[in-house]
Amino acid sequence: MSTSNRGTPLVELRDISIAFGGIKAVDHVSIDLYPGEVVGLLGHNGAGKSTLIKCLSGAYQADAGEILINGEKVTITNPRDARSQNIETIYQTLALADNLDAASNLFLGREIVNSMGFVDESRMEAETRKIMGRLNPNFRKFNVPVSALSGGQRQSVAIARAVYFNAKILIMDEPTAALGPHETQMVAELIQELKAQGIGIFLIEHDIHSVMKLCDRAAVMKNGQLVGTVKVDDVTDEDILGMIILGKKPAKAA
Repeated sequence: MSTSNRGTPLVELRDISIAFGGIKAVDHVSIDLYPGEVVGLLGHNGAGKSTLIKCLSGAYQADAGEILINGEKVTITNPRDARSQNIETIYQTLALADNLDAASNLFLGREIVNSMGFVDESRMEAETRKIMGRLNPNFRKFNVPVSALSGGQRQSVAIARAVYFNAKILIMDEPTAALGPHETQMVAELIQELKAQGIGIFLIEHDIHSVMKLCDRAAVMKNGQLVGTVKVDDVTDEDILGMIILGKKPAKAA
């Protein structure tokens, strides 16, 4: 499906620039994301990919450029603004409370309370079972601290939390880093499920193989600039490697 007939993008980052101490970390970068699409962001450390995406998550404010959500210009000055636009970020560290179970993590800071004002643990668990049934039907460990879960299971708790609170745009930071093949496959299946629900995902990634497997398009940055955005099906691993190292877009994808 070409992007020209897909309607309005879920997200448009237009001409974004941000500098730290006079050095342009992101230099006039434009990128978009459509519903039900995964766009991988690749580049060496310091290429600007994380800085760019932090302008969307509210961690940084761009010096120039604009952000559009569903075609409307928005102002994102902090993570709360991002959340109000249904943007959720899943960091590599996952930000889970190790000593709490899945339901307590899902509702951390947003607990369900009953009419008496007490935390309604049974309802929180029921809601957690419902969303997990949709996302990861094999998940069974509802009554253990998340520290006892595998990496893929922890990832599914973090994803469930984002989706439960109506994420439409998900930012994932190297979701398969340090996971084994089985766990990586679990995350791949979670991502397919999110796509089917029309959620758009920005995937910050170092691993080209993960991008080729998980993403629809890949955007490569180098020295704060966008080398180009390519459809994964149109390029090889070597093409993307050339973009990362040489800063050159492959001729066939130009």
